[in-house]
Amino acid sequence: MSGEISLLFIALGVIIILLDLWAIVSVFRSDKGVETKALWSLLIVLFPVLGLGLWGLFGPRGMSPPPSSPEHSK
Repeated sequence: MSGEISLLFIALGVIIILLDLWAIVSVFRSDKGVETKALWSLLIVLFPVLGLGLWGLFGPRGMSPPPSSPEHSK
């Protein structure tokens, strides 16, 4: 019984870590400023569950637009 509970907590911890890494990558891929990215990343690292929840509700997401070049507009 105790073994299954331990495995459940380990799996939950791994899932939270993977989601936090995904959130941090998403923050750094956003088009927000460096200060905003640093603050969001720090919040997610210091408070993994709370930071992930707050980022999910209020945080910057998405990719910044690719740089435009005259070569690609042809």
